[in-house]
Amino acid sequence: MTELADPRYRDIDTWDDETALRAMLEGQMAALAAIAPALPEMADVVAAAAPRLRAGGRLVYAGAGTSIRVAVQDGIELGPTYDWPEARTLYLIAGGEAALMLGIEGAEDNAEDGRAQVADNGIGPDDVVIGLAASGRTPFTVAVIEAARVTGALTVGIACNAGAPLCAVAEHGILAATGAEAIAGSTRMKAGTAQKAILNLLSTQIMLRLGHVHRGLMVDMRPQNIKLRGRATGMVATLAQVDDATAQAALETASWQIKPAILVAQGYDLPAARAALDAAQGVLRNVAGAQV
Repeated sequence: MTELADPRYRDIDTWDDETALRAMLEGQMAALAAIAPALPEMADVVAAAAPRLRAGGRLVYAGAGTSIRVAVQDGIELGPTYDWPEARTLYLIAGGEAALMLGIEGAEDNAEDGRAQVADNGIGPDDVVIGLAASGRTPFTVAVIEAARVTGALTVGIACNAGAPLCAVAEHGILAATGAEAIAGSTRMKAGTAQKAILNLLSTQIMLRLGHVHRGLMVDMRPQNIKLRGRATGMVATLAQVDDATAQAALETASWQIKPAILVAQGYDLPAARAALDAAQGVLRNVAGAQV
């Protein structure tokens, strides 16, 4: 379906700009709606992924073309937003890193490269491997998921066509049936939007389950500039119920790490704060005696 030409858009090149833009916007909204039926499967992915990642596993994205570019955009944000270690985010890219900026001829058809990248990166049982392909048939991505599943990794396939092989070979298949594009075959549009939204939801909910969010706040973000340090100070002041000066002092003591700073502001010394968080697996709500 993602490759079909929709007759409704046959003359889109003759429409006035506002009409064409409105039609394409409607397609984007439909792409988001197409995700809803997949939410139960996505919840299962989160439940299966969190224990593996808590045990030290890696979050691995795999794909070609638009799909992997969307995936890199998702993964690269997890470090500054949730302090997710960059060393535990991995990208298996058809054609290698150069393909993020250039079209590499034939890269997506190279199934052997997909299998080799799984082997070369030592994919194993604690890893969570997410393969994306709008068509659901990209040989490189299907091969990655097949090979990763053999290693015992948790495998997830995200596709936009019913009956996609990618969803069939993965332990968890996530389908967003976005249908034909306004510009036939331009899957960076509806399909790309659906893929990005699915990744937004999955990665955010996984980070929630791992304790990187508390009361709707990004309590593991990295305060790397003036704006973010102000935000961090506000978080500590609110959650520890102290004034801004006390919050900032606690953050400075804790090297601008928000969660230990909250406990320091409540009277813990820094080693005790870190030990309490370790005992609670990093989940602030589970710290015994903390008023958060």
